[in-house]
Amino acid sequence: MPSTPQVINHAQARQMLAQVDVVQVLRKLFRDLAAGHAVQPPQQLVAFPQGAGDFINYLGVLAEDGVYGMKTSPYIVREQGPLVTAWTLLMSMQTGEPLLLCDAAELTTARTAATTALAVDALAPQAARRLAIIGSGKVAQAHLHYVKNLRDWQSISFFSPSLVGKTCELQRLDSRVSIASTCAGAVEDADVILLCTSSAGPVIDPARLSKPALITSISTNAPRAHEVPPQSLNDMDVFCDYRQTTPGSAGEMLIAAEQHGWNPSAVVGDLPELLSEKLQRPSYNRHVFFRSIGLGLEDIALANALWRQL
Repeated sequence: MPSTPQVINHAQARQMLAQVDVVQVLRKLFRDLAAGHAVQPPQQLVAFPQGAGDFINYLGVLAEDGVYGMKTSPYIVREQGPLVTAWTLLMSMQTGEPLLLCDAAELTTARTAATTALAVDALAPQAARRLAIIGSGKVAQAHLHYVKNLRDWQSISFFSPSLVGKTCELQRLDSRVSIASTCAGAVEDADVILLCTSSAGPVIDPARLSKPALITSISTNAPRAHEVPPQSLNDMDVFCDYRQTTPGSAGEMLIAAEQHGWNPSAVVGDLPELLSEKLQRPSYNRHVFFRSIGLGLEDIALANALWRQL
């Protein structure tokens, strides 16, 4: 009889994830991807009938670890606001049996922020001192956790409309944190800007920044969501998590290609190339943009790390 997979709920995932070196797990998977030891298919987006939402399947194969799997994440339209959940299924390549079914909320938050951290470490100038984070939720806080020691930050400025006029818990996370009253104030003179919002449309315009900066974007799974104006890609050095799949899913890349003459071939590099040291650090003659969409491999790698704990 097939084995019954281990089931990990949200609280268990959070507790177990604290014992995992998330950045190192993801660093290995991107190097495996560069070496041909892993497979990352495109995302699979399926719409529900009558505009009731959609779901995205994120697939991945880690051959060296002998596992494959899928995270499935629905976007369910409701009167009280959309509901987004996610579950990751881990499968054995040896037996073909399910190994683990894990609530993926904590995995998604951790891998999203840690992927951005890998990009910041690989792309940000060594002399970067001013960090800006747009957003204030769990994903934004996770970004702070993973990037706070990557450079000698002299200031870390947060902005979110929900923070204006409030004393914030964020300031207890790091003594360098300050809360800006406007988005423009947060990004003023920033060397690195992390966009960590659930916005479906632009939250900053790179053309209005005072100097070249590294801008990272994660966005949300609302249809064609983007955090910078699509036309701005033509004026930036563009990087992404995986060049084979990201341009076909990222909202601003799709719109820029359709309406603004941008070509996916303009992508300078991706994380497998950056982490296998095939690319040099950017010159910062203009803005550098890093876009991640979330790869199935990231979820599979973290689910595999949890399963090995068991």
